[in-house]
Amino acid sequence: MAKNQDIEKVENSLQEGIKVPLISQEKNVENGNVKEERCMVYLSTFVAVCGSYAFGSCAGYSSPTQSAIREDLSLSLAEYSLFGSILTFGAMIGAITSGKIADYIGRKGAMTVSSGFCVAGWLAIYFAKGSLPLDIGRLATGYGMGVFSYVVPVFIAEIAPKDLRGALTTINQLMICTGVSVSFIIGTFLTWRALAITGIVPCAVLLVGLVIIPESPRWLAKNGNQKEFEAALRRLRGKNANISEEAAEIQDYIETLEKLPKAKLLDLFQKRYLSSVTIGVGLMVFQQFGGINGICFYTSSIFESSGFPADVGTRVYAILQVIITALGATLIDRAGRKPLLLVSAFGLVLGCLITGSSYYLKEHGIAVNAAPALAVTGILVYIGAFSAGMGAVPWVVMSEIFPINIKGVAGSLATLVNWFGAWACSYTFNFLMSWNSYGTFILYAAVNALAILFVIKVVPETKGRTLEQIQVAINAS
Repeated sequence: MAKNQDIEKVENSLQEGIKVPLISQEKNVENGNVKEERCMVYLSTFVAVCGSYAFGSCAGYSSPTQSAIREDLSLSLAEYSLFGSILTFGAMIGAITSGKIADYIGRKGAMTVSSGFCVAGWLAIYFAKGSLPLDIGRLATGYGMGVFSYVVPVFIAEIAPKDLRGALTTINQLMICTGVSVSFIIGTFLTWRALAITGIVPCAVLLVGLVIIPESPRWLAKNGNQKEFEAALRRLRGKNANISEEAAEIQDYIETLEKLPKAKLLDLFQKRYLSSVTIGVGLMVFQQFGGINGICFYTSSIFESSGFPADVGTRVYAILQVIITALGATLIDRAGRKPLLLVSAFGLVLGCLITGSSYYLKEHGIAVNAAPALAVTGILVYIGAFSAGMGAVPWVVMSEIFPINIKGVAGSLATLVNWFGAWACSYTFNFLMSWNSYGTFILYAAVNALAILFVIKVVPETKGRTLEQIQVAINAS
């Protein structure tokens, strides 16, 4: 009991101690003293999101290569299905270990490890002569994906100024979508082995870039590397920027957090962390169980069953998600996180209802000619809505809301839940469609409707706040 009281005192002093430097910093902004040179922030973000592009390349690889790999290596459908699905299991393992790796060897170190696994995996796939090396390679790229999915948004959130953090973190999702779309498109022209080699390119760019960019200042401060912390923050903010207020704020926050016990998995369910964990994990649950991976993996079959040309529909789908994700990146720091999430969730409900109605009309023989147009419209509304908010914003919020002393454990948990949801949704989609095609989309619509309530009631707005201010707001609520 006394220990808990001591912890509460520390956290109360943390909240009080942050307020003064924040007020000073806001005055600094009003006086126009923060015309930072942001070139290094942009370069660091570009290097980091090469990992996101590598993520997308892994995710998009299996769709255009299925028939060629099966023919060249004489794989059965079951063997190829294992090859496709083992990616998700690798990602779950990566998610479990990502937080610990990023905490122990740094954000740059974690991205280096992830790139190494991806390169090794792509080479195993390229040289594969049978199903075993193919599966090992796919598992390795999946592991790299799982680590990237956590560490890239966290790194960007920790290096970005508060007024750019949302937009820069959203580029993570944009580059994932771009990687998937490019794999879809160039996979129709290249052999499956050549496509595997293209997956190495973003990893190579990332590994070279990591030599140039600084480590996360917050991670350096947390590990007591004072000189490196100040040097990294100086490089990110520019040689003429006044970093004293931001450095003091980060340092005070880290020093106070160090007085708290090291967090373990079960500690996440204590009252003082419960709000952050509920927000982070809850958003991942709604992102995945709203149907995205079932619909994404089987878009071609949905278009075919509706009577619409699958190749045309898939290309429109790929282009649309990139364009709207890019638009969302420009809006997230203006409109805010909650408005984008709400608009996105409403659009997901609408897209599910439109698609479900097309299956209902077709099944009951009502307005049969209208069913294909409704199905295509519904899917495009769905992917447009997902790309506008629910795709990127949960990762942005996840990177912002966890205190740095639990960020590794909590981030791993949220990422693991996300990948488990991805597997569960993609695995059950065909079973649900066999059970009731229009009922499947009604079920997804219901989940997305619950997401609207969750965002309204639980998710805070983090726009325009430093990571330390966000913690004060969550703890005070």
